[in-house]
Amino acid sequence: MRVLLAEDQLLLGKIIAHMLKEKGGHDVKWVTNGQEAYNLIIDSYYDVLVLDWMMPQKDGVTLCKELREQGYSGAILMLTAKDTLEERIEGLDAGADDYLVKPFESDELLARLRALSRRNFAPIQEDIIEVNGIRMNRSKQSITRDGEEIQLTGKEFALLDLLVRNQGTVLTRDLILDRIWGGEMEVASNSVDVYITLLRKKIDAPSQKPLIRSIRGVGYVIEKS
Repeated sequence: MRVLLAEDQLLLGKIIAHMLKEKGGHDVKWVTNGQEAYNLIIDSYYDVLVLDWMMPQKDGVTLCKELREQGYSGAILMLTAKDTLEERIEGLDAGADDYLVKPFESDELLARLRALSRRNFAPIQEDIIEVNGIRMNRSKQSITRDGEEIQLTGKEFALLDLLVRNQGTVLTRDLILDRIWGGEMEVASNSVDVYITLLRKKIDAPSQKPLIRSIRGVGYVIEKS
């Protein structure tokens, strides 16, 4: 599953993100404040949102309320140290589908995510973008070029998605690192260049015009079609 984790405690967030990836096998994006979480949610599809109640810029309850008021129908799990009945009711009334009190065991979090994934949430409208022969289905994380299916890893898809959504705008390496690798630790400084090279090998055939253009000393851009 694609999971968005919003947790501002750096050590706890790193532990949860690692556990969800390594033990649960999930594709995880970790952010540390509610506003960044909101920006990603409206731009991308996630199977489950895991939101901390208390975080800066926009707390989990406020974020949850805003999303539900805007018609968001995906699964939301709230994490919190608040454990009174009134507080649990507040979290659920805000629109959370489930509620997990800190501290918790990793197996319980994974079990609750599995349970949420089995529930019949409202179908999500497919989100499709097309540019220069590329057709990206962001809801299904699938991609074709000139009708030929292309297999990308989660990171490769996220990188291409970022470039496509910002076509016509030159994205710096630092910006790409922040948006794709965000809170991840020990990311090599040349990760962007390495992944661009991998992407080009997969999406550009010899007879096709290169999709991604390098801007020397700055970054990368996909020109508008």
